[in-house]
Amino acid sequence: MGSLSHVVEDCFGLLKVYSDGSISRSTNINFNIPVIDDGSVLWKDYVFDKHHNLHLRLYKPTLASLTKPPVLYYIHAGDFYFRSRTFPNFHDICHRLASGLTVLVVALDYRLALEQRLPATIDDAMSSLKWLQILAMHGDIGCDTWLGDGAVDIDRVFAMGDSSGGNVAHHVALRLDVGLVELKPVRVRGYVLLAPFFGGSVKTRSEEERPCEVLWNFGHV
Repeated sequence: MGSLSHVVEDCFGLLKVYSDGSISRSTNINFNIPVIDDGSVLWKDYVFDKHHNLHLRLYKPTLASLTKPPVLYYIHAGDFYFRSRTFPNFHDICHRLASGLTVLVVALDYRLALEQRLPATIDDAMSSLKWLQILAMHGDIGCDTWLGDGAVDIDRVFAMGDSSGGNVAHHVALRLDVGLVELKPVRVRGYVLLAPFFGGSVKTRSEEERPCEVLWNFGHV
């Protein structure tokens, strides 16, 4: 950034926007949340989009089941511009979902604003579903036995989104509404929106009272 640039938005010290359009993200984030690791769930990471270097994390319950578990996609919160699947709170949520529901959880990352504007995030969520489709059509590719060869029920896939992730899940539903054949043999059966983050062209009272309002505007779709 140039010597004359200055901070125009500082979002809790986590992300700063400068007058020349550049941004900086904090890498010094302290988490006071213990990571759940009680042996009931295994997890591992994979790249699902090499072009954009995007990863996802699979959570597999260790409890034996006689039936193939369904697949639950988890799209994390963060107002479109912050956080990732690796944050302890999201990790713990996915751990509990996998263990409590006996499902295979897929927690995906997506490209963040302000560097990437919408609909990049929605495109990335769709790309992660296409990744599952490729596995289903062409067999297990580097995922051991977690997904391939009938290990999960790809006819029972659900998408869950939290806050901005709920917004993304909603728009994934809109894209798939017309032709579910697009993901065959994968079938998304339902969506769970947890306090989804939506916005419009006119600000609500709560939006007007929120700090760093400039950072929320790009998320309105």
